[in-house]
Amino acid sequence: MGHNENGPPSHEAAFTRLYEATYADLRRFIERRVHPSHAEDVLAQVYLVAWRRYAEVPGVYDEQRAWLFGVAHRTLSNEYRAAERWQQLTLQIADAQLVGPGTVGSEPDLVAARVDLATAWRRLSPVHQEAIALTVWDSLTTRQAAEVLGISPVAYRLRLSRARRALRALAAACPQPVTPTATARSSS
Repeated sequence: MGHNENGPPSHEAAFTRLYEATYADLRRFIERRVHPSHAEDVLAQVYLVAWRRYAEVPGVYDEQRAWLFGVAHRTLSNEYRAAERWQQLTLQIADAQLVGPGTVGSEPDLVAARVDLATAWRRLSPVHQEAIALTVWDSLTTRQAAEVLGISPVAYRLRLSRARRALRALAAACPQPVTPTATARSSS
């Protein structure tokens, strides 16, 4: 698009200039707060807000930077809160598995297996945790879980399969507790 013949620049041209002028500074601001691999996602969210609310963006460069930094800060705060809630949920789920029905007076191997599962769950990626949680804890069908995630049922089944495989691998990699019988055998 660009400039109108006799009028102010179009929304698209003005936004493009804002983007080009602030991108490097905003990226550095965000990368100081999140892992660089996540910075592009946050940048995209910030610029989406700027596009949608362009009428609110100040006209002076320094004020534009500050406004965008504020949007980035709020975006990151929202993500931190969401991640914290997710972490709390996963800890509650794992802890419930450890102290749930059947753990009191159970065989030590069963308790150890639950500890291994809880440890593995904490190490599982959030994407894999979400795939498993939708099926196991939320009791959603494949179609429903796929709809929640905005993906096809086939993609969800693949994601769930990978998540289960990752959880099994992490659980198998947990250090096995030393039992009195194993200690007695190894010292003989």
